[in-house]
Amino acid sequence: MTPIARRLAMLAMTAGLLFATAAARADVKTGVDAWNQGDYARAIEAWRPLAIAGDADAQFNLGQAYKLGRGVPMDLPVALEWFGRAAAQNHEKARDNYGLLLFQQGRREEAMPYIQASAERGEPRAQYVYAIALFNGDLAARDWVRAYAFMTRASQSGLSQATTSLAQMDNYVTEADRARGLALATAMANGQAPPATAAPPPAMVAASPPPAVPPMVAAAPPVAPPGLAPQPRPPVNIRDRQAPPPAAATPAPAGRWRVQLGAFSEAGRAQALWRSLSARVTGLSAFQPYYVSGNGLTRLQVGPLASSAEAQRLCAQISRAGTPCIVKAP
Repeated sequence: MTPIARRLAMLAMTAGLLFATAAARADVKTGVDAWNQGDYARAIEAWRPLAIAGDADAQFNLGQAYKLGRGVPMDLPVALEWFGRAAAQNHEKARDNYGLLLFQQGRREEAMPYIQASAERGEPRAQYVYAIALFNGDLAARDWVRAYAFMTRASQSGLSQATTSLAQMDNYVTEADRARGLALATAMANGQAPPATAAPPPAMVAASPPPAVPPMVAAAPPVAPPGLAPQPRPPVNIRDRQAPPPAAATPAPAGRWRVQLGAFSEAGRAQALWRSLSARVTGLSAFQPYYVSGNGLTRLQVGPLASSAEAQRLCAQISRAGTPCIVKAP
């Protein structure tokens, strides 16, 4: 092939990729338009193949759909999975929702790095949760100045829970620290990063609350009102759901076939997915999970299955529950 021909071939390939990207954006927009019209099933139909292919916006949108139960059954573990996939691609709204949903489901240590990052980006619900962690010294070093600043910003956004908590803080935070917290909140509002506050000198130790002061408790992140953002972003609304008890499982046959449910950079996410799916997919708990490590990834596989046909049937059942999968030959 001549140099000119090679260059023309490369230009054609690049143009094809650009058209593919434009088509993907159009499909995401098609889903958003359908969602806004109340046609949730058509929105899911537009987003699902893009989400499986790795589009972060479509993954975030599917997470929102499963969280709200629109177009699909409400399923917080599946929502968490899709948020996690988009968050791994640095999708900011997905990272916000992933951290808040982890926190709501009791996985507080895992959630806190996401909560802190979201709070520092200005997400009001994360600011509320992070402020309480800073005030209590729970999963974060105690820092009343920063706690007061973050709670002030959350209150200024209109969160009634933050306004109530700020009034409680006023009973314990000194006037000097409140002034420093308000100044820091103003700096945060102007886009300046909130620095860590140095520990108080020995003379200020008495300003700390006595042991009898009860800690503030964040039972769950506040819920944001529904509403679509201008870009492909379905509404935010965290709700609880109790998973139905798994049906009695039939023992799985022997065999060498497996079904792969995903590959993750963190082994804990593979384990969390197995816990979620084995509780929701009828009969799945009868099979054995395999955590196969390699090339920096942990692959979650389930088996053993006696034949390709059985593996295909199981994969189809799992896919209907909202999790894509592939059959692995022996």
